[in-house]
Amino acid sequence: MALFDFPTLLAYLAAATVLVLIPGPGTAWIVAQTIAGGTRRGLRAGLGLETATLIHAIAAGLGLSALLAASALAFEVLKYAGAAYLVWLGLKAWRETGATQATSDTALPTAAREDRHVYLRSVLTGVLNPKVAVFFLAFLPQFVHPEHGLVWLQFLLLGVLLSLIGFCNSSMLAFTIGRFGRRLSGKPGVARWRQRLIGTVFVGLGLRLALQQRP
Repeated sequence: MALFDFPTLLAYLAAATVLVLIPGPGTAWIVAQTIAGGTRRGLRAGLGLETATLIHAIAAGLGLSALLAASALAFEVLKYAGAAYLVWLGLKAWRETGATQATSDTALPTAAREDRHVYLRSVLTGVLNPKVAVFFLAFLPQFVHPEHGLVWLQFLLLGVLLSLIGFCNSSMLAFTIGRFGRRLSGKPGVARWRQRLIGTVFVGLGLRLALQQRP
């Protein structure tokens, strides 16, 4: 017996595409990272977020998301850990507003290090959001059929499909914002205001997460 019938799969793909296209914290994160380091960095950020999507899908399949949804303490701990991490990234970006221009001797190595770390930062950003875990617990089971067997594999495959759709959207964002950013990179003062914008976005995302209520 097939794990998914065609109507279920089609309905899931339609719903997943709509959800991905709705702007949210993930969109803001990718835009900020692309502005900070160009298209390549935006793509790495998108890949990191979609890796987190897969982790949440596996967690939902294994029942870990159900435990998180049932435990108020676990939800709050994960929520504030994620919020603190985002605020720290924002404050770090603000502290770097006085840094030299990207053409200096130290800016390029620093940018290269940031590019290498953005993938892991993006994974953490996605994983440390309890709302995403609870969302997966509510969304994915609607398309899972236990009578077809291999429930964990159904969760994983649905997560892979959502990740692929999400990464396509992230890639389009990264290429679009990256091209716009290249046009501004040569203008004086852009680097300073870019860092301030990024810092503000990160702090805003952190505060938004901290204020979220458990469903």
